[in-house]
Amino acid sequence: MFEGWSIRTRLTVIATSVMFVLCLGTSVLALVAIRSQAIDYQVERTTTAALKIVRDVKRDTLPQQIPQTGELAWLDGVQVIDARGRTVAGTQNLGSTSRISTLTPPEDNTRAAQIDCSLPVFPACEIIVVFRVYEPEGDWFVYAFAPDIPWYVDARFLSLLLLACMLLIGLTSVGTARTVSRALKPVNDIRREAMRIALKTAGDDSRRRIALPRHGDELRALAISANEALDRLDESLRKEREFTSNASHDLRSPITAMRAELDAAMMYPDETDWPVTAEKLSGSLDRLQALVDDLLELARLDAGQVPRSKRLDLAELVRAEILRRPEDSRITVEAEPAEVFCHPLHLSRLFNNLLDNAERHAEKVIDVRVGAEGDRAVLEVYNDGDTIPPRMREAVFDRFTRLDASRSKDTGGTGLGLAIVREIANAHRGDVRVGDSETGARFIVRLPLAR
Repeated sequence: MFEGWSIRTRLTVIATSVMFVLCLGTSVLALVAIRSQAIDYQVERTTTAALKIVRDVKRDTLPQQIPQTGELAWLDGVQVIDARGRTVAGTQNLGSTSRISTLTPPEDNTRAAQIDCSLPVFPACEIIVVFRVYEPEGDWFVYAFAPDIPWYVDARFLSLLLLACMLLIGLTSVGTARTVSRALKPVNDIRREAMRIALKTAGDDSRRRIALPRHGDELRALAISANEALDRLDESLRKEREFTSNASHDLRSPITAMRAELDAAMMYPDETDWPVTAEKLSGSLDRLQALVDDLLELARLDAGQVPRSKRLDLAELVRAEILRRPEDSRITVEAEPAEVFCHPLHLSRLFNNLLDNAERHAEKVIDVRVGAEGDRAVLEVYNDGDTIPPRMREAVFDRFTRLDASRSKDTGGTGLGLAIVREIANAHRGDVRVGDSETGARFIVRLPLAR
């Protein structure tokens, strides 16, 4: 029903509808209450008029045709019935007719009243008040008939009620529209500012943010959240640009080296040692392939393409991976059972990346430990190489990040190994961090234990 309507229109329609229902309900209740009071008042007036006739009966001064003047002028009619059921007196319209109502008071009372809509003489409903008059020959009955109160009580009262309801509904509609417009003005300002930020040109300030509303309400919280989202977007774009730049540079390096080797070989083909050249080209291709493989792995992880996990022992996987690698006397292993749910190839990639990093940097010691702590499986890989400064412990997991010591050593890494480690850990609801160590670097991976 509300599809395509603005918030202001929807809220205005809802508020107006609610006010309409409230006015309708209040009007009905008011009409019922006022009509009930009006009927009681009409009955009292009719009773007073009927008592005058009763007084005339008791004084024996009742005329056969009762004049409708004074207190009786507003009645629809009066009829007096004797003990035999005959009409002995009445107003001009009822004096000569037979008894038109059989209503009688209870035996222990002298008066009764009711509303009757079936009287043949009157086309509409009538309020009937009847008095029992005790006479020597038997009980007489004095009937007084008055017009019933209509459902709307009075045309003037109904008009006033309708006017008040329309005024309230109109004020509600206008007031709601103005209030909602005023309340949504900061939202529109935020939307316009966000559009300006989204459409900013290269020369605009990338740090431009949405102005915060003065009041500390939900709109201020919305603006703060939008600014935080813009901050994250800027940071993501910065990292994306940096990633693209670094990837281009790292891809270009082996390609440039291969082209230089080939150009030199083609210039002096007879003097070129082709087996040596092929070996150098093969090394550059290996580096290029490793970089492309790492980029593809990161792309798959970024896309959330994590294969189906299964239960395995982290200690057994670590021992098996070490046995597959060339023997390295620097490696020591201390592994206790710790079962986790993960994909074996991903976890193997995580461990091998950590071990490759340790082998490139270690001097004499590579220490691998596996165990369980609480509800987590813990994998630690320590090497006694260069120490990672505390301020760089998060940066080493960024893509293409290398410390100065790593650059000077030209270790041959792609700069993506630790980034892949973090992505794999996060994909398995775990985490990785650089632990404290007096010397060297300690990488700690925590994964949920299998239940």
